[in-house]
Parts: sequence; structure tokens; C-alpha cells
Amino acid sequence: TTVVWEKDTGRPIHNAIVWQDRRTASICDELKAEGYEHYVRVNTGLVIDAYFSGTKVKWLLDQVEGARERARRGELLFGTIDSWLVWKLTGGRVHVTDHSNASRTMLYNIRTLTWDSHLLQTLGIPHAMLPDVQPSSAVYGHTTADLFGAEIPIAGMAGDQQAALFGQACLQPGMAKNTYGTGCFMLLNTGTEPVTSEAGLVTTIAWGLDGEVHYALEGSVFIAGAAIQWLRDGLKIIDESPDSEFYAMKVPDTGGVYVVPAFAGLGAPHWDMYARGAIFGLTRGTTKAHLVRATLESLAYQTRDVLDAMKKDAGVPLQSLRVDGGACANNLLMQFQADILDTPVERPQIIETTALGAAYLAGLGTGFWSREDIAGNWKIDQTFLPQMDAERRNQLYGGWKKAVERTKGWEVDA
Repeated sequence: TTVVWEKDTGRPIHNAIVWQDRRTASICDELKAEGYEHYVRVNTGLVIDAYFSGTKVKWLLDQVEGARERARRGELLFGTIDSWLVWKLTGGRVHVTDHSNASRTMLYNIRTLTWDSHLLQTLGIPHAMLPDVQPSSAVYGHTTADLFGAEIPIAGMAGDQQAALFGQACLQPGMAKNTYGTGCFMLLNTGTEPVTSEAGLVTTIAWGLDGEVHYALEGSVFIAGAAIQWLRDGLKIIDESPDSEFYAMKVPDTGGVYVVPAFAGLGAPHWDMYARGAIFGLTRGTTKAHLVRATLESLAYQTRDVLDAMKKDAGVPLQSLRVDGGACANNLLMQFQADILDTPVERPQIIETTALGAAYLAGLGTGFWSREDIAGNWKIDQTFLPQMDAERRNQLYGGWKKAVERTKGWEVDA
């Protein structure tokens, strides 16, 4: 999510552009046509997609009159939400981000650990508007005294999914987690060397700590928990999100129905900005329960897509998967996830691990915790073991893959 604001007043020059926004898809197409895909992948670790911040910044500078010239003069600042919050909390004294958030902008070179001057020039983004890049655990500044009655140190900063990886205590290479939030995000710690994906994943910085940077492979699914919200708020066939488990348990399976929630295109490993959501396999026998169950199962299928890609890149099978986020409280979903992956799924006692990871980083930055404390704090609530036979698993996943292919390129004239 991208914000550009006035340095003197702190006022944004335009509404923030959230991460799911697709308005810059045409800019991405231009970059691809000009041959930038290889350069972007090698130097930023990312694929060219409207998901990331770089094209959003260009759009804002293009669309808001006089913005680019003001940015050149140092009058405008850019930041993802972490930068914006620190700026506001410190009363405009500190303009920073951390390695993990910088690596999600499509403007940051994850090998040199600097803003990429070639991409900045290509997109017409002045260096003067960019935040200073800091470690993920350090005292960046202090809040103004009027906010909380005292000046409180701000000492931890990380992207949502990198914070969850840290909160899950996936501190060693080869450890992985999957977060079920609005989207669904799987990260695999690859250590201090970046691994370039050949299977549609992105290479990202996990965190910067103690003078070194750790990297991760990431698979980003755009719509996960948001699909359940759609059932609740859009179709209004459930009253509350937890009701999805109640209705899904009323039927033994989906009755052949597949829901592909490509409402914002498809993320990893497909990366199709023009895919759109669809429902397949409807019959006269299809009920509300089947539709709810198929929507829930779509979260697990999308995770399987990402995990298969991750296995190809990492070259080793995953022994288990640590899960977190609100939807992992759904036992039916977690059991189906274990079944469709043929991998044990481990749910910790604390499932809001994004907030926990940010707190851990702040605790490290202020000397409250050590890494050993963090690893020792992780406790399992429940392990879900695979119970589905291979023939049934392959049949179900084969149907999913067929459904996904039929959603691709739908918005051909977008």
C-alpha cells in the first residue's frame, strides 16, 4: 500500500493506493513490453505486477498535477504504511522504512541493499522522496510525548508476512509459515543468500538483524480470507466469518463445485493481472453449504499451488507447515489443508503472529528479548495430520487446476 504526502504539512496528496489495487496494470504491461522482467526479477527479487509499490508511485506522480516536480524539490515523501506511521508517530521527525518493506516496492535492489537508480529513472521517481532504509530491529525514533503521555521508542518494523515469519520463530533456513489473512502468504526462510525463483515465487528480504540480512521465498495469494468476507458482505449467505465452518460441515464435500476467488487477479505462482473470479461445477443439487465449503477449500488449493512452486525452487520437501492468521482457527480448513498438501499442519497457541513478530523485533531492539527467548516461546496448539488417500487428493487438485486455467486472461481488454 502506497502513500505520498507533503513533507511540510504531512497531508497525503491523494488517497492511499492499497496493495490489491489493479489500476497500474497497464504500466506493468509497458515495463514487460520494454524487456524489464529479467532486470526486475534479478535485482528486486520480484515479478512485475501492480501488487508492488513502484508503479503506484509512478501513477500518483503522473496523475497529481505538479507532483513529480515537487518530489524532485524534496517537498513530497513516499512510504508504505510503516513509513507513514513512523512519520506520524514521530511528529514528522523520522522518514524510514526497513529492509523487508523496502524489498516489496519493486524499487529496492535486494543484492546491493540500496534503492535501484535504474528503476527509479525508468519510472520517473525522484530519489529525494524515498525513506532511509534501516534494520528491522532498531530504535528509529520516539513518539511525540502528547500521543501517549511520554516519548516511547519505536524499535521494530517489518512487512506483514515477514513479521509473521519472525513471530512463528522460523529463524533458521528451511523453516516456513503460511498466513491466512485477507490474502494468503507462504514464506520460506532461505538464510543469508537470496534464492531466485524459477517457479513463479518472489525473492524477498525477511528481515535485517545484527548487521546481516536474511532472505525468503514468498508466494502471495491475493484473495483468501477476503473470499469469506465476500460470502458475508457481498452474497450475504453467512452472518459472521466463523459461520463458514458451520455450513461447510453440513456437507461431506463440495459436490464438485470449485470457487476460484481471482477477484484481484491471480498472484503466485500464476501472476495473471487479468484473471477474474469464477464458480465451476454448479448443478441443481448445489446448495449454500456446497458454495461455502468450496470457497473455504479455495484457500487450501491456492496454498498447494504455492507450496508446489516452493518445493521446486527449494529442492527439498517441507516436513511441516506452521500456520497463522484468523482463518487458521477453522479446524475444517486446516484438516483439508493437511490433506491436500499431504503435509502436517501445525497451528500455534498464538495465531496473530504478525503482531507478535513486530513485538519481538521491538523487544530485540530494546534489549527486552533475545533470539533464544523467541524460539522458546513458540508452542503448538494442534497438529493436523493428512488423512486423505493419494487418489482422492490428486483428483480434487486436478479439478482445481482445470478451474484456475479457465479464469486466466478474462479481462483481456482491461
